[in-house]
Amino acid sequence: MAGQSLDAAVLGWYGLAGDRRFAFRRVDDRGGFPVLSASRYPELLLYHPHGLDESAGEPLPTHVRTPDGRDLELAGEELAAAISQRSGLRVELLRLRHGIFDEGAVSVITTTTIAGIGREAGLDLDRRRFRANVVVETIDSPPFGEDAWVGRTMRFGDTKEGPALSLTIPDERCMMINLSPDTAEQDARVMKTVVRLNGNNAGVYATPVACGRIALGDRVWVGS
Repeated sequence: MAGQSLDAAVLGWYGLAGDRRFAFRRVDDRGGFPVLSASRYPELLLYHPHGLDESAGEPLPTHVRTPDGRDLELAGEELAAAISQRSGLRVELLRLRHGIFDEGAVSVITTTTIAGIGREAGLDLDRRRFRANVVVETIDSPPFGEDAWVGRTMRFGDTKEGPALSLTIPDERCMMINLSPDTAEQDARVMKTVVRLNGNNAGVYATPVACGRIALGDRVWVGS
């Protein structure tokens, strides 16, 4: 569904606390990945989770605002029925212990990379389109400079004891980056530009190696 911008989050061993702990499963799909995503149903991006389950031990939403303006309980039958009706796919809610991830529990991208892609594509790209867990504001790093970080460690804050990530592999992109976070409309220029400029990679995946709180404005260090 729609991503949420946070001023702070807890980096744990399984990524950011509360990240991707729910999913809607396509009941009639017998394939290897039956989870409904916006690549199958782009309008899913127009559903906005909100609320806070105080008893969950991590920040989890309780409700979802639908594209037609209704405010429905996340675990209620009405939301699953609404998604099933609009998508044409029968779905049911799953709660996941550690979340469903791609090639890493955390994704990282820089503002320079986003700006470089947008400049080449002729678009003003919203950073939400890339759905990164961590967006690093960079000044003198070139677009796709994250590729050179693979195999290194990213630390947050001003001490060596702070939260840290091991940067593992480049983030290979799919058509999700073509989808506008506000309208769910597709623009193929985005992915075509990433393919042309950097072999379809933009940003990097990472694995937590030290836990703790990270926050907007934290200094970020990348070292050996």
